[in-house]
Amino acid sequence: MGDAMAALQAMAKATSSTEQTPPRGAFIVFEGVDRCGKTTQCNKLMEHLKAKDLSAELWRFPDRSTESGKRINAYLAKEVEMSDEEVHLLFAQNRWEKRQTLLDKLAAGTTLVVDRYAYSGIAYSSAKGKDTMSLEWCKAPDQTLPAPDLVLYLEVSAEAAKARGGFGGERYETADFQEKVAEMFEQQKNAVWVSLDADDSPDEVHDRVKAEVDRTLTTLKDFTWLPVLRLNGQLESDFPAAQERAGAKRRKTEGPQDGQTA
Repeated sequence: MGDAMAALQAMAKATSSTEQTPPRGAFIVFEGVDRCGKTTQCNKLMEHLKAKDLSAELWRFPDRSTESGKRINAYLAKEVEMSDEEVHLLFAQNRWEKRQTLLDKLAAGTTLVVDRYAYSGIAYSSAKGKDTMSLEWCKAPDQTLPAPDLVLYLEVSAEAAKARGGFGGERYETADFQEKVAEMFEQQKNAVWVSLDADDSPDEVHDRVKAEVDRTLTTLKDFTWLPVLRLNGQLESDFPAAQERAGAKRRKTEGPQDGQTA
């Protein structure tokens, strides 16, 4: 009798523990060249998630509140000079400083909406075209950081970007350099990326953002694990949301199978 009671108590404790563990949050990243509309779309997405009564936080990289972030801010504002290699490693350090907090937030069920991540650091550094900063070299410091579930890449024309307020205020905001950055982004795309035309109105872009994010949230509700960045060859199988998206595209292309309805 005692053994049976102990077993029942253990089962109740396990069940209670499981019920108290929320599904992990989604890791959603916005990427794109300067003035593509990331800030606007991040804010709109936060409003959408809050309206769904979801726990969510907006993050931005670089995080300029940390020690490395303060140095980055001074560099971007053209107040100090550093070597390109030093700056690249400083940006990577800034992301690593936030790694454990990021994992803890996701594990607690908080969805993170992140304005820029490792892909930006890699794109902006490799776009400089230096022999010492190849695309592969630039990827190395960020290997094995947590990988996002969804990357929303906002594609904007050079004309539209320049027409938006504030263009040219920071170090990297020149049309020629931004074009090179866009090329480096293209070389990093993988199964988790979704490209959106950011020349459209903010509301039109937001509608597409909502659709992609809601699909990702639905797919992730049964998953607790989070993949890590494998920047030299990320696999579709690393991402449950990407697998579901790819499956939906295949079903749409192939049409209903025998015995199935559309």
